[in-house]
Amino acid sequence: MMDASKYRTGFFPVEERYHGWVKKDHIEKAPIWCSVDMRDGNQSLVIPMSLEQKLEFYQVLLDVGFKEIEVGFPAASETEYEFLRTLIDQKMIPEDVTVQVLTQCREHIIRKTFESCQGAPNAIIHFYNSVSVVQREQVFQKSKAEIKQIAMDGAKLVKQLAAEYEGNFRFEYSPESFTGTEPEYALEVCNAVLDILEPDENNPVIINLPVTVEMSSPHVYASQVEYMSKNLKYREHVILSVHPHNDRGTGVADAELALLAGADRVEGTLFGNGERTGNVDIITLAMNMYSHGVEPNLNFSDMNALVASYEKCTGMQVYERAPYAGALVFAAFSGSHQDAIAKGMRYRQIHQQHEWSVPYIPIDPKDIGRTYDADVIRVNSQSGKGGIGYLLEQTYGYNLPSKMREHFSYLCKDISDREHKELKPDEILTIFTEHYLNVPCEITVSYFDFTRENDVVRIRVIFMQNGIETELEAEGNGSLSAINNALYEYTGVEYSLQVYTQHSMQGDGSRSVAASYIGLQKDDDKMYWGAGTDTDVMRANTKALLSAFHNMMKGDA
Repeated sequence: MMDASKYRTGFFPVEERYHGWVKKDHIEKAPIWCSVDMRDGNQSLVIPMSLEQKLEFYQVLLDVGFKEIEVGFPAASETEYEFLRTLIDQKMIPEDVTVQVLTQCREHIIRKTFESCQGAPNAIIHFYNSVSVVQREQVFQKSKAEIKQIAMDGAKLVKQLAAEYEGNFRFEYSPESFTGTEPEYALEVCNAVLDILEPDENNPVIINLPVTVEMSSPHVYASQVEYMSKNLKYREHVILSVHPHNDRGTGVADAELALLAGADRVEGTLFGNGERTGNVDIITLAMNMYSHGVEPNLNFSDMNALVASYEKCTGMQVYERAPYAGALVFAAFSGSHQDAIAKGMRYRQIHQQHEWSVPYIPIDPKDIGRTYDADVIRVNSQSGKGGIGYLLEQTYGYNLPSKMREHFSYLCKDISDREHKELKPDEILTIFTEHYLNVPCEITVSYFDFTRENDVVRIRVIFMQNGIETELEAEGNGSLSAINNALYEYTGVEYSLQVYTQHSMQGDGSRSVAASYIGLQKDDDKMYWGAGTDTDVMRANTKALLSAFHNMMKGDA
């Protein structure tokens, strides 16, 4: 057994009056987004990005639509420094984009940081120091007053240097390890920093509340954020930011509840890359808002390309089940799920429904560049007739009758089970073609013509088998009935035609293709299926009839 007694609740809840966020049921607008992929995400990589990779990934972030990007810790390494200088010297920072740099509250690091930012058109100087109980006691061995003084000295220096260096600078302060800090002390430190920076309408200051390590359930963090939001000085000129990590696996929940509690801004990464278990995943967070009808102001319309760029630049992999972005997140293998999805999609089409409400699929996959055939209905041994039939119809235009769809689904499932693999759409088409469509039969029809008298159709038809032609006449209540009766007379085989459906597949007029489906039944009650296509409806019917007859003679039920 494991020993839980060594752990305690090392977080600090606040009074119940700071639980106002509970009364809100949804996020009303997107926050200010700040990508920290280039810094927090990069420093967590086994092999950090090279200058070339950082430049490539920086462009990806711009294409997504980030207006604030933390580009690094330029005082920490030459690559980080060179990257920032490249952006500034080569004028690669768009007018509406602000780069952000991180620095500890240490004089030589702050000075090196400003040196790297010289001439930046728009830059946020993000300075921080740790204020938590365990950091104060175990790492710095300093008092609360001494730790607060570190923050104040940092604030004084960044304000001084901002006036000395060329560039347009804003300020951000983070009480690192905020979640392990007494809220009233974190507030005291932040307000002391704000008194020095003197935010106003033209000079707002960012106060960032990092979940450096997740220590509590998300609702505790939300109340801590609300406490800070309601008690910070200069609040109307403060941008309240959050920076959740994901140690407990609730980083997205932390961010969502923090936004309900008054946060204005979120720092995070694509796909949640970051130290330990990662940062808050901005894609999940933004797409959650999108699924509730809130415009996230970020562009994820080509998720596959974004995944490819991320994996190329970082060397990381996006998990197949990662929300929204994973390769399998829309995939339905279960037969019951596939049937519900197929029916939902048909309902949506029939009713020309704009609002998205398809079972099991929270958003329209097409919104992020995914397709229904490749990403939603996936066929393996667990699949059902609804999904397989829907895929065949949507991808290739074949709308099988219900009983034939069931027969076809068992055929596909048996093949998938036997070969232990998923069947791709082209493989499903091949199975359909080989087993049903225009199947070569030992009996062929070389000629036919019809005459109609009242409700009776008479056919003259020439069958060929083994090179021998046989001409017959027969009648029926329709063209298909007549040629079926002729085949019955020609072969002497006892069966009945039980199912017939037909539809147009493509084009119009003489260019349209008719698809016919026929089910024949013998005395053993088994159904035998065939399909035929042709620009002439009667030829399509004939091909389907002979295909079904061939399968019946083979015993291919």
